[in-house]
Amino acid sequence: MATGSFGIIAPHPPIFVPSVGGDEALIAFQSLDALALARDALAAFDPDTIVLMSPHAPAVYDTFLVDTSARIEGSLAQFGDPTSYAWPGDPELAEALVVRLDAADIPTAPRGADERLQSGWLDHAAIVPLSFLEPTQQHRLVLLSLSFLSLATHRELGRIVRETADSLGRRVAFIASGDCSHRLKQGAPAGFSKRGAEFDAVLVEHVKAGTLSALVGLDPELIDAAGECGLRSFVALGGFSGNDPVPTRVLAYEGPWGVGYLTALVGDAALQAAGALESTDRGTWDGAAAGRKGGSPGDDASEIVTLARTAIESWVRHGTQLTAQELSGDEYPATAGVFVSLHRGGDLRGCIGTIAPMQSTLAEEVVNNAIEAAVDDPRFSPLVASELADLDISVDVLHAPESCSLADLDPSSYGVIVTSGRRRGLLLPDLDGVEDVTTQVSIAMRKGGISPGESCSIERFRVERYT
Repeated sequence: MATGSFGIIAPHPPIFVPSVGGDEALIAFQSLDALALARDALAAFDPDTIVLMSPHAPAVYDTFLVDTSARIEGSLAQFGDPTSYAWPGDPELAEALVVRLDAADIPTAPRGADERLQSGWLDHAAIVPLSFLEPTQQHRLVLLSLSFLSLATHRELGRIVRETADSLGRRVAFIASGDCSHRLKQGAPAGFSKRGAEFDAVLVEHVKAGTLSALVGLDPELIDAAGECGLRSFVALGGFSGNDPVPTRVLAYEGPWGVGYLTALVGDAALQAAGALESTDRGTWDGAAAGRKGGSPGDDASEIVTLARTAIESWVRHGTQLTAQELSGDEYPATAGVFVSLHRGGDLRGCIGTIAPMQSTLAEEVVNNAIEAAVDDPRFSPLVASELADLDISVDVLHAPESCSLADLDPSSYGVIVTSGRRRGLLLPDLDGVEDVTTQVSIAMRKGGISPGESCSIERFRVERYT
């Protein structure tokens, strides 16, 4: 088992960055919340150097590239965000890595060996995760390009990264940047393949189990059909992390735009850092119905909760997705973001939702999110039939956010979104322990990586909670 290892699997869609995606970024709030926890764990670990493997850095087919620059910088200007990002490099570690890889007969070269490889330049697959995980831009950075050598060779590269860091006494965190299948639904960027979801399910299960070495042996036809971009980064992280089973924690998996986004902590040091930080701040959406649970079997539940329960029971008992009929109540909007929260015995058993509507009707939104809360919340095993008898369900329907001032907030009535540049933190209303505006805004700012005193904008939103 690996000891003292810190790694993060991180997605890299530019739409996550508020200055690129705007409010649409909030659709993937599960991933944003997961990145916030990973960021705090990384800060607690406080590495000397971050080693990041990017699928979109300049690459050579049969050679690994290591950026040995003293400064690495770039922007997301091609996506509409001219903000400049820059990190100090770690030439000593990078150059030592080139030497060790060469000694192991692994084809490697410094990016500076050819000016066409743009040494010292950051691509979006490095900038996006780093902008969330290392917003201070202070830690040293070594950037690795993947190659099209074998997966086994990528795993060996990861092992040598760890060996090289240890030889120099470097405290290193390894960030594996990468998205999963790009073919999860019709209209996805790379087209649709039913094998996309199959690939992602296999990948997530191996990460959950800590069997990262098994990624080397995945079916090449499945990999090709999935249209993924992150597998080689994840395999390299597995080599860095050591022998199976590697301690892991999946923080989020979702695919709202047809591309799979996986966020996970990998290695015992990563889990220890996250465990030390655990508090009620983690998973704000998890507590959506804390202290307000209802919708128990036999209750005179609201129509929308009854729909959620029927959808869950149909899926869990029979494996069939309920055809959503239009909700009859006049109080329901035509479409909206929805969170479905499940509890058993007072404990959270699943919570999945969307900030903005992803389906054509509110009923479809409820059905989809209810099923995902029951079987796809990465923190829990899928719900089984024996758990249905005492399952409490609540459904939160979200209103659109509106700009406001501090004086307009009320934690019991409004959720809050705090934004500063590309950083954003969100907190639901009516949470246990959040009784005043100062506490509410402070937690939202911490979740977004926004320091006290920074200039920021504030939005509020209402939630209709049904039990």
